[in-house]
Amino acid sequence: MPHRINPDAIEIASRDEISALQLKRLKWSLAHAYDNVDHYKRSFDAAGVHPDDLTSLEDLSKFPFTVKDDLRQNYPFGMFAVPREKVVRVHASSGTTGKPTVVGYTQNDIDMWAELMARSTRAAGGRPGDIAHIAYGYGLFTGGLGAHYGAERLGCTVIPMSGGQTEKQVQLIQDFKPSIIMVTPSYMLAIADEFERQGLDARESSLRIGLHGAEPWTESMRREIETRCGIDAIDLYGLSEIIGPGVSCECIETKDGLHVWEDHFYPEIIDPDTGAVLPDGEEGELVFTSLTKEAFPIIRYRTRDLTKLLPGTARSMRRMQKVTGRTDDMMIIRGVNVFPSQIEELILKDDRLSPHYVLEIGRKEHLDTLTVKVEIKPDLAKASAMEVATCANDLKHHIKSFIGVTTKVSIVGEGEVPRSMGKAQRVIDKR
Repeated sequence: MPHRINPDAIEIASRDEISALQLKRLKWSLAHAYDNVDHYKRSFDAAGVHPDDLTSLEDLSKFPFTVKDDLRQNYPFGMFAVPREKVVRVHASSGTTGKPTVVGYTQNDIDMWAELMARSTRAAGGRPGDIAHIAYGYGLFTGGLGAHYGAERLGCTVIPMSGGQTEKQVQLIQDFKPSIIMVTPSYMLAIADEFERQGLDARESSLRIGLHGAEPWTESMRREIETRCGIDAIDLYGLSEIIGPGVSCECIETKDGLHVWEDHFYPEIIDPDTGAVLPDGEEGELVFTSLTKEAFPIIRYRTRDLTKLLPGTARSMRRMQKVTGRTDDMMIIRGVNVFPSQIEELILKDDRLSPHYVLEIGRKEHLDTLTVKVEIKPDLAKASAMEVATCANDLKHHIKSFIGVTTKVSIVGEGEVPRSMGKAQRVIDKR
């Protein structure tokens, strides 16, 4: 059991203290956005609300949502609330369609972000002096630099490896002996595969903590990572529109959901269809409002992530349940709603199958089709055709039974599903 950490006072403050701070900061953030961003002035005016109308946290529900398209419509710098000369860094999302979403940071924003990633790393079990191996991508993606600045702020020795060069990742882990790795969960499994390819046991490496984010992942994948790598796999959450990684993080003492750093971000859960605010404990779409950001305030941003808010445990701040789906990665196959994470759960329950898979959506005779392409475990590479067919039929049966959709299952050999150096591409739409 990890030793108890010493969090900052705000992390264990009373709910009344946290709420009072949130209300004070929320009033400032709404006024800052309204006074300095044309989009928010137009949006608030059209909804008939003004920052002065906020007298309680509940009043936030009167204000309009912000969606990704609003950011694209104001590309590149139209959502900035400070003169461009005050912006010290720009990041942009790797959006798959349309223009990227651009976000900016003042020096105070960068400092706040570093503090929150340091707080997250400490909550995950990291300590000053630890060596942190960062395999998130660097560049316009917020993952690498967000993790880097946070680890340095905590006092860690940082190895800025970035993604890719998997063979070298293993070499540096063996040579530099880091205790922390920050990487997407899917690429952590690719690194585990490389350990095995080299005849090494990842469980015997120096790694003891993994901070894994940037993509939805399941409890089954957590168990897979922890079993194969001998580490505590900690869920880390963030998105560039809010700040980057470090919006919330699990605590190593409990690993029971991600504590939202509520002194800087106000979370809501809404009904994705109606927009109505849901009470804590009910699942819906996660919405965030920034409380302290200067360059890029964000008001009621619809993340599209599905989760629920729960009371604090290791910290006073509320937890968000692990995100395992999104409103916009949901596939509708012949009227059935399907999330990749649902299929992943079933794959990881089968000891014959590896965690490397891709879902291909097609169309035949005007009907949608779904093919699950998944690798067999390396030690079963010489399985007979009948054994492979049985494995495919078993997965097909479980998907039909538990999810309600008919699929084609294609069992392939090791390495036939492309490895991702960052976010895994789980769905290929060929329609």
